[in-house]
Amino acid sequence: MKKLLSVLTVLTISFVSSAQTASSLFWKKDSLQVNEIVSEVPDLTLEVGHQGPAVENSHMILSMCFDDSGAIDLYSKSGRGQELMRYLWYPTADQRENEGAGADAYVTGETLGCGGIALWDGEKMVKLAATKGRTARVGETKKGSYAEMTAYGVEYMGGMVDISVRIDVEAKTRTATVTASELSGRKVQFVTGVTCHEGHKAIIGKDHVAAWGLHPGSEVSLPVGAAVLFSAKDFPVVEKGEGMLIAVSAPMNKVRTSILAASTKEAELNSAKRFEEYVVD
Repeated sequence: MKKLLSVLTVLTISFVSSAQTASSLFWKKDSLQVNEIVSEVPDLTLEVGHQGPAVENSHMILSMCFDDSGAIDLYSKSGRGQELMRYLWYPTADQRENEGAGADAYVTGETLGCGGIALWDGEKMVKLAATKGRTARVGETKKGSYAEMTAYGVEYMGGMVDISVRIDVEAKTRTATVTASELSGRKVQFVTGVTCHEGHKAIIGKDHVAAWGLHPGSEVSLPVGAAVLFSAKDFPVVEKGEGMLIAVSAPMNKVRTSILAASTKEAELNSAKRFEEYVVD
């Protein structure tokens, strides 16, 4: 019996330590995890944990803001283990110092944050203002975890569109895949990008935008890198916008991008030079 228990213990430890992805969605009022929140109210950032549905891989946690912004917020990790369910985005200073916990050192402001999604009307960005409600979902897949947000009744170019944005993460992969869709099949122009504050290292290419640096206003002083990778054919326009680097898509009903993040907390891409080389290559 002792031998059997030892084997089971080893298997359990092995299973837990090999898990590299997770998802989280809960109401602050009871802290109970749920798979879905359907709301006629478009903004629940104050009522929902970590401001919206969140998903984790080995090196980052991404949270989709439950509001009209379309922004994705970033929590930087060391890459040493899972943190989402342990700290729920907000570790204490003691946990950061003594347990190696990560940190929310990313400040999105009025931008799309780290790979968030909006629409483009030919002249300006159109945020995902939901006039008919919003739905958030999280769950597990065969390869990892996902978080999804759908905005219903977004006013766009004289009509209404329903926009779904989903983030998928997989084990043993440090990038995340973002899929944005117009649910009726109507072609729209999507916008994505990364926050780029004054003093940041801006990295712009035909198939990527990225920025590295400290985020003003953050309680944690931690240089962070964030990048969005995409097809140059899908996103022919790449430029520097107000407080962010943006990429504008051709008219499409669905696009996919990849998000990459790093910081000085990790061992691999822990400098602006290393991060830029990884993004460009």
